[in-house]
Amino acid sequence: MSTHIIEERKEHREQQARVTMPDLEPEAVEMLIMRINALKRQRNAVILAHNYQVPEIFDRVADVTGDSLELARRAADSHADLIVVCGVHFMAETAKLLNPDRTVLIPDPEAGCSLADSITAGDVRQLRRRYPGLPVVTYVNTPAEVKAESDICCTSGNAVAVVESLGVDRVILIPDRHLAEWVAGETSVEIVRWRGSCEVHEQFDPGQIRAYRQRTPGGVVIAHPECPRAVLDEADVVGSTAGMIRYLEEHHPAQAALITEASMTDNLRSRFPRTAFETVEPVCPYMKRITLTKIVQALEKTQFRVEIPAEIAARARRSVERMLEVGRGGSK
Repeated sequence: MSTHIIEERKEHREQQARVTMPDLEPEAVEMLIMRINALKRQRNAVILAHNYQVPEIFDRVADVTGDSLELARRAADSHADLIVVCGVHFMAETAKLLNPDRTVLIPDPEAGCSLADSITAGDVRQLRRRYPGLPVVTYVNTPAEVKAESDICCTSGNAVAVVESLGVDRVILIPDRHLAEWVAGETSVEIVRWRGSCEVHEQFDPGQIRAYRQRTPGGVVIAHPECPRAVLDEADVVGSTAGMIRYLEEHHPAQAALITEASMTDNLRSRFPRTAFETVEPVCPYMKRITLTKIVQALEKTQFRVEIPAEIAARARRSVERMLEVGRGGSK
């Protein structure tokens, strides 16, 4: 990738960050955090924060943190009247699917996802016509309408197990082409792929990992399977965000680089103080649309409710529940 393109992308992300993460004085941040925690008690609310949220949200106001599927599961175990999802829109939809009788809010409805936007329900129907009889396995990082057209969902942590659970020689795995390529290398099942990808994980390249190894001999590289295959080939470990955390808990490396969205690393520094983490640069502009101010507004006004048409919700829920029957796994 040329230096010119890299600089253009960096400037774009910096501009986006200035829009979605305006600077606040420390006193203002503390006031917002206090207000959110008070509103949670008043409204009987639970706040779910994905691993890619900024530390002020992840550490200071979230009741449950983790990957997207774990957030939805844990919400179902609570007795909250309101569920506030600090993540992107498909995550809020998944929370609603598994908690249909609760009020689910997303602080900014424009918190989308380039991967989720890469496929539609119509695309899935067309794939079925092109490959009649093949089961469709859909990554949870998709809209409810896409899940509704699928046979079963998967996460990045259990994708191989889900594919193999179907007992067939060939499946369609959508929408992430990099995840599908990685799964194809881990199983004998033939994988039919879609062309989707995550704009954050596509920013990594193998040269970055080789440069890290030169700077940090002995450092462990853990890459998310949404990264291109050439990046995964350079990594020591491939895993979902939940898988990354499990590895750190079990192995306690002295030095590590997490090849995924930047806030993941920021959020784990305090949890694993004995590990020296490499600072990574890519941030997800959609995740960063969620701010403390918007969380306050969501709680005060009960605004931006997540609603899914009943017919779509019923079919999408079946795809998610069928995945849960296969076993637990980490998602994005």
